[in-house]
Amino acid sequence: ATLLLLSRYLLKAVKESIVVPEEVLRFCCDGLQGSGSPSCTREPGEETSGAMASPSPTRNPTEVQMSQMVLPCHTNHRGELSTGQLLKWIDTAACLSAERHAGCPCVTASMDDIYFEHTISVGQVVNIKAKVNRAFNSSMEVGIQVSYEDLCSGKHCSICKAYATFVAHHPSGGKVRLQPLIPQTEEEKIEHSIAAERRRMRLAHKDTLKDLLIRSLRESELETRDGSAAVPAEKTRVESVELVLPPHANHQGNTFGGQIMAWMENVATIAASRLCHAYPTLQTIEMFHFRGPSQVGDRLVLKAIVNNSFKNSMEVGVCAEAYGQEMSTSPRHINSAFMTFVVLDQEGRPCSLPMVAPEPGEGERRYREASARKKIRLDRKYVVSCKQTEVPLSVPWDQSNKVYLSYNNVSALKTLIAKANWALAREKEKVRLYTLEEDKFLSFRIEISVCVAADQAFSLLSDLRRRHEWDSHYASAELVQQVDDDDMIYHVVTQTLSHEDKPQDFVILASRRKPCSRGDPFMVAFRSVTLPTHPASSSFTRGETLCSGFCIWPESEEMSKVAYYNQATPGFLNYVTTNVAGLSSNFCATFEACEKFLLKNNERLIVRL
Repeated sequence: ATLLLLSRYLLKAVKESIVVPEEVLRFCCDGLQGSGSPSCTREPGEETSGAMASPSPTRNPTEVQMSQMVLPCHTNHRGELSTGQLLKWIDTAACLSAERHAGCPCVTASMDDIYFEHTISVGQVVNIKAKVNRAFNSSMEVGIQVSYEDLCSGKHCSICKAYATFVAHHPSGGKVRLQPLIPQTEEEKIEHSIAAERRRMRLAHKDTLKDLLIRSLRESELETRDGSAAVPAEKTRVESVELVLPPHANHQGNTFGGQIMAWMENVATIAASRLCHAYPTLQTIEMFHFRGPSQVGDRLVLKAIVNNSFKNSMEVGVCAEAYGQEMSTSPRHINSAFMTFVVLDQEGRPCSLPMVAPEPGEGERRYREASARKKIRLDRKYVVSCKQTEVPLSVPWDQSNKVYLSYNNVSALKTLIAKANWALAREKEKVRLYTLEEDKFLSFRIEISVCVAADQAFSLLSDLRRRHEWDSHYASAELVQQVDDDDMIYHVVTQTLSHEDKPQDFVILASRRKPCSRGDPFMVAFRSVTLPTHPASSSFTRGETLCSGFCIWPESEEMSKVAYYNQATPGFLNYVTTNVAGLSSNFCATFEACEKFLLKNNERLIVRL
């Protein structure tokens, strides 16, 4: 009633040109915004809470959140959420996020390794958050975080983190060129930058596996087994058929990727159960790719078999093939995946598993390949999935983990570059020195703008054999292994004497990256590795570098901004805190020498041209 009287008063004031007091206007506006609720005074900057509150202005527009109560129909016999059901929810949330950015239907192209950390029980809530990390030409990477919430205790716990690749499909069948995604927060900038490295790793995964399998098939032999104790692999074989109905497909009639994964998980679980005669728990799904789509009306034939069993785990291979109504026609290969299962006792500890006796021929091949994949999984989890502080300074380098070490090398530098709290410590002419203090690290960034094209600076700075020409700390650098066009391993000897009064030496992996897309910088990342051919010598004190490198941004065709980053390890901090002024001068002098080196060699190149 009060609001009605005020409205009539305002209408009369407008008609008769009466000046309305400001207090009346404010009261009326506050009352109208409250829709009849009692007025509430808010402090400046206070946010409105509640379900209808506006989203944060920094929230990623592609972010999708899903919360699902775990009901008995979602669980297995133990009252735990079926992994297949969880995969369906993950795929749905990720697909909705991808379609928000693309503005058109999207399909699942691949999924990276998924490590399930915990099981989820009836009555708990699954919270899934998905958002696009980066868009490429017609595909995009979606990052997914999954956690559970116990409503009674209020406990929250992480379940897994996954990365999926989606491809945009225009309804007319043509290609869709995606708009680039502009990251806003520090976390988004890190994910956006590292997404290019994960894409590179996915593309190299097949070749990495092939190389390791060739070596393993040549070098390894089948284990000597007690035939009476091994379970024939043939006894674990499972085959099942599913009819794709409209509820299993999207609005275009293509089967949901999550639904296919759920069916595959079902037959894989049955195969694993036939080996251990118990109820297994899915621990890991290896990176996989969808080879082609399936549609409503297809018959999906799903096949699974235990490829190999280890002490506490087993690998199950599973594939999905699609047929039309006439099953006499050749099947279409939809997907193949490898899943690792464990059997847990009452206290959650893994149990020992029986051995597998592979079938002759193809079975022996699958058996050996499973051992090779286990090696790759361990390398990938050890190097890629660990946080930066959990990875040792020097990781052993070999052919099987070269892709993952290169990924870790570049992604560590990209993470350091994307940090937001850099503080300007000193500026001397054109050289600027920044510092970043964190819990366990003190990092430095030195940058300068030079009259040299970015690609030329990239070429000169990525060759450590020439670093002694401008860096007085370097005595020599020997190229000991050319891994590929982008990765090299050097043995570096420095002028710096250690506390043992010996020169320091390093074995360094240098990883080069050209821009993935417009706006990306050139990068050269350095980290320590260990090589059997270059063990520590009594003549030197072996040093280690955790994360360092160059980042070069083009400013014009003939100008570039060169920045050098170094993350100091705890052993270096004592020196830094007692000699900050001298360190600043040293850095600036070294970088000024770097500028002269670039200009001198750039002039030589121009003369040659």
